[in-house]
Amino acid sequence: MKEQPSRGLARKAMAGGLSVGSTMLSEQREAIRHRRDSWRLDSSSRFPMIRLPGGYEIEKVADGLTYPTSVAWDDEGSMYVAEAGGAFLDEDDASARILLLEDGEVTEVVNLDDEIYPAISGMTWHDDAFYITHREEDLSGAVSKVTLDGERTPILGGIVDAKSDHQLNDIRVDSGGQMYVCSGIAGNSGFMDQVMIPFVQKAPDGHPTVAEDIVLRGVNIELPDFRDGESGTALTGAFVPFGTETEPGQVIEGRDKCGGSILAFDPQDAEATVEPLVWGLRNAVGIAWNERGEMFVAENGYDNAPGRPIVDNYDATYRVREGAWYGWPDFTANMDPVTSPKYQPTNSTIAQPYIDGERQPQELSFLIDHEASGLEQPDESLVAGLHEVNASPSKPDVAPSSWDEYAGQLFVPEYGDLSWTTNPLRDKPAGCRIAVIDTDGEGRQDVRAFVQNAKPGPASKQGRVGEGLERPYDVKFGPDGAMYIVDFGVQRINRARIAQGHLPVEWDRETGVVWRVTPTAY
Repeated sequence: MKEQPSRGLARKAMAGGLSVGSTMLSEQREAIRHRRDSWRLDSSSRFPMIRLPGGYEIEKVADGLTYPTSVAWDDEGSMYVAEAGGAFLDEDDASARILLLEDGEVTEVVNLDDEIYPAISGMTWHDDAFYITHREEDLSGAVSKVTLDGERTPILGGIVDAKSDHQLNDIRVDSGGQMYVCSGIAGNSGFMDQVMIPFVQKAPDGHPTVAEDIVLRGVNIELPDFRDGESGTALTGAFVPFGTETEPGQVIEGRDKCGGSILAFDPQDAEATVEPLVWGLRNAVGIAWNERGEMFVAENGYDNAPGRPIVDNYDATYRVREGAWYGWPDFTANMDPVTSPKYQPTNSTIAQPYIDGERQPQELSFLIDHEASGLEQPDESLVAGLHEVNASPSKPDVAPSSWDEYAGQLFVPEYGDLSWTTNPLRDKPAGCRIAVIDTDGEGRQDVRAFVQNAKPGPASKQGRVGEGLERPYDVKFGPDGAMYIVDFGVQRINRARIAQGHLPVEWDRETGVVWRVTPTAY
């Protein structure tokens, strides 16, 4: 029996009310938790707006950096920081380079402006060289080996998903010399939608990819045709370039160089050995191992953005189980189906869906035929910890034994939200802190504050640039046992950039910082 229009409208209104209520309650809960944590933590003696546990102190190792993303140490213990050269595209006109940090001074040792397309997102040191993640000129994702004398050798390339707002991120090496890269998925939730306009115009072949063959339900959505020289509207399907329609039962073939994954390879022969360790993640940003060799991955979850908006309640840090599918784009951070009413958006930001040319209800539905694809709802035990939605957990690390009660625990930098771009419902800041998760227990663990500003949000939003955390992106423990935090710097939303064909986000140069946290007993 066909549903009466009044009942359909009522059902949508109820779903919208649930998602608005869920968002408001979540933000209020997190604001209360932040205040409670600030009371529990101590003020830094050097930076009073920063709170951290008693017995620890924070200091600046370097400031005035432009878009720093990573730190690494060579075999002699010398410390280096990578400046990305940009954030998403080359429009920022900044230098991609590697700097030596020594005695509070920074010295350029490698300049990659004529070698790579921005941005450097991940960097590690292995076998007398740096290994970095970046984009190539066609915007595809790549990994390069870079020696101290500036010689660059590409070792892996052609990651299609990087032709979007998500690129290759963290890069790490295990004790056996195997290399791992976090590969973000193209787009937000399955489609190359309006948020992808700058990328589609530069690289129209970009799209989400998968590790194993999947069968589609054939959902296409109607969007403005924003390709160069086009007008009107276009139908576009999931897992394909913008403007390409899909059919029910259509198979999307898996590939080794896929997005939404952790890729593993031998750095001596990366192209021949690369394969996905896990897949079905959204924007996998950073990985780390505890002392038992268990791997964890931090992921940036869904945005409540036009096209196929998903009002998720969380971002996540996961346990890594080889071969597992983590549910993107049909399951949320805590492994719920996105079709649940509490994840439905509140307005008409859902693009009109079609299947076989017929209009479908304007609500979230699955994109993958799970039964035909051999996929099941992911196991909740994969969740190590749930962060506030839009907190943007990034590149984590595990504390050494010298950190006493924190030894073996996972420290996760939360970059923070990009609202309104990522969530127009959000009116309170998320993230912009260092969180900690116990890796010893089974199941989901609490995500606790370790370093944060006294009030939520970056220091710049409080009129105190340079006095507190802004956008922490990378945490690494150095050879000296200290924690180092790479803080990307001041960011703001600028809607005027949309009319210029850019993403509506901009960053201030020379506001990046490397912080150092140590036990006061050092």
